[in-house]
Amino acid sequence: MGHQGPGFETYQLQLLLMSPVARHCRVRGYPRASIMSEIAIRDNKIPESERMNGNSNNGTFLKPQVESFDENAEESQKKEMTLLVGDPIKTDITENSVAVLAISEVEYIESEDLKDVEDVEDCLKFLLSGLGSKDWVSVCDALNNLRRLAIFHKEAIVSMLSDIISLVVKSLKNPRSAVCKTAIMTSADIFKAYNDDIIDSLDPLLVQLLLKSSQDKRFVCEAAESSLVALTSWVSPLLLLPKLQPYLKNRNPRIRAKSSICVSRSVQRLVRTLRCTPSFEGIEAFGIDKLIQMGASQLSDQLPESRDAARTLLLELQSAYEKSHVSEPTVETEEPIIASWEHFCQSKLSPLSAQAVLRVTNTAREGLVSGS
Repeated sequence: MGHQGPGFETYQLQLLLMSPVARHCRVRGYPRASIMSEIAIRDNKIPESERMNGNSNNGTFLKPQVESFDENAEESQKKEMTLLVGDPIKTDITENSVAVLAISEVEYIESEDLKDVEDVEDCLKFLLSGLGSKDWVSVCDALNNLRRLAIFHKEAIVSMLSDIISLVVKSLKNPRSAVCKTAIMTSADIFKAYNDDIIDSLDPLLVQLLLKSSQDKRFVCEAAESSLVALTSWVSPLLLLPKLQPYLKNRNPRIRAKSSICVSRSVQRLVRTLRCTPSFEGIEAFGIDKLIQMGASQLSDQLPESRDAARTLLLELQSAYEKSHVSEPTVETEEPIIASWEHFCQSKLSPLSAQAVLRVTNTAREGLVSGS
């Protein structure tokens, strides 16, 4: 190749002084005017002595630099593109920061700490739209307003209770824990406010609460268990027991366990409520034979909490049965005759189930006798 002349040396020096992006544009043949300003800025930053020394160098010194650029042009472009792609990552971090801030603003307010709404009509106007909002923070606000209305103005939302429960169930299914827990707390307040009036709409709420009380997120699980306690405390056992019974046979052992605990609590409440009536109409109305079969089925269940609940249930049933089947004393004995619990179990259960039930109840009775 022949001598290129001083103009070529100046061109090489210009390439060397450009930024990687401008240099790449120049080599690729982009408009010259678009990169001249880049060269001027660089020239202003370089001392006069260095610019003079650069012009006095020959092509032998600069040629390797140009070749080096040609080999690394694609690499330089990739680095520039990497910097450009990095901007959305910063945006994501900002969005996550906003999400964390929003979570910190969601407050789990206990029922006793809730204050009345300022404007009932305005709150009712936007209640359903808030519960159905796609903004989860707005949903949490609406759920807390629903709790306030249930506590202080429960008559105001009776007419829309069916729609409200459907939206609460939707929030219970929400994967965001803040929404789910607030909906669980809302369910507890609904049970307390409406008691037996909620029974026709209970099924979807009940299954979700049993599921949430069986999951691994501890703070959600604890909230769901508290809501189930409210359910068994405020809804009539005679109405609730038929709703709970199918879940004792659920394939999920945790759901069976939670259901067994709820059944046990409901029966205890039923017995305590009716202890003043010697006939125990409530237990007989539901069927003590059904209850003893429910308890026996859980004695051999997989989880210990289910078996413990079954033992408690059977002891309550034994006490209720013996108190309700006391006959008047006869002339011969002059003592009241107590119907045989053992005979009752053997008549209502299979031999193996009856044996398991009697083992539990007799052991407990022996423990009481020895303790006295």
